[in-house]
Amino acid sequence: MPRTADHDARRAQITDGLVRVAGRDGLHAVTMRSVAAEAGVSLRLVQYYFESKAHLMNAALERLERLSRERCAARLAALPEPSARAYAEALLDEALPTDPESRAFHQVWTAYAVLSMTDASLAAQPFVDGPRRLEDRLAEVLDGAIRPDADPGAEAARLLALAHGLGTSVLVGQRGPGQAADLLRYHLDELFGGARDTVAPARPGRPRA
Repeated sequence: MPRTADHDARRAQITDGLVRVAGRDGLHAVTMRSVAAEAGVSLRLVQYYFESKAHLMNAALERLERLSRERCAARLAALPEPSARAYAEALLDEALPTDPESRAFHQVWTAYAVLSMTDASLAAQPFVDGPRRLEDRLAEVLDGAIRPDADPGAEAARLLALAHGLGTSVLVGQRGPGQAADLLRYHLDELFGGARDTVAPARPGRPRA
């Protein structure tokens, strides 16, 4: 058992190195050698665990997805009030790049998605599985908790599309994380039909942390 755990730790160490290289220098800068240097291991060790760059990149994508699910689960478990509104807000907050870890995830995941359009070795990866699971989960949360005239599935899709677009705007500096969160809460207020308890969303141009 300890031997297996050591192998898992090594793989995680290497894939985390790839994420750091990609987040700092861009996905185009990722090579087996640059990842080895970043992870503090030999090139031979990287090649031992991952026979090709494509294999390494796919493993890093899977790890990113798993870590995102774990962060989301921890955020939900920490909710002081497990209402549908609070649950939906927590799910959407996780979809925004609001701290170094989530920013790295969104930046690298977006780069992967763009590269997959022209790279056959990445195109087969389940890029939409994570967003689809999140959309289904959000629709379940909204069902029976929002305005009677609103469709939970359609609203879940709309909210996630909004969150993804806002996430991109944060990454490129169009607005700050706080502004993006305000906009999501503004739409949740409308959807849940309650009185607005958030400030009006600030206009882009002056990012708010």
